[in-house]
Amino acid sequence: MAWELLDVSELEAPEPLVLALGAVTKLPTGTYLRLLHRMKPCYLYGHLTEQGFESDTRQGLEVACEVFIWRRTDDTARAAAIAAASVLKPWEE
Repeated sequence: MAWELLDVSELEAPEPLVLALGAVTKLPTGTYLRLLHRMKPCYLYGHLTEQGFESDTRQGLEVACEVFIWRRTDDTARAAAIAAASVLKPWEE
């Protein structure tokens, strides 16, 4: 299971958004991004959809929010991300 970690929980806007968008575009096939954030990154989701990514947002253990991100066409990364996310509680609105 290949994944990359990006912790933006201590950064101020817009840096988390900029770093997350830069990181996902560099993801190798079969790899997902695990994004750690202090809150749900609402502005990120539209950009992800437009650029061909999907995500699963969960309540974090060490930070408030963890977002698992993968390319829409990457079934290997999707399966790995969903498996990893499944140990955390779903994000509640």
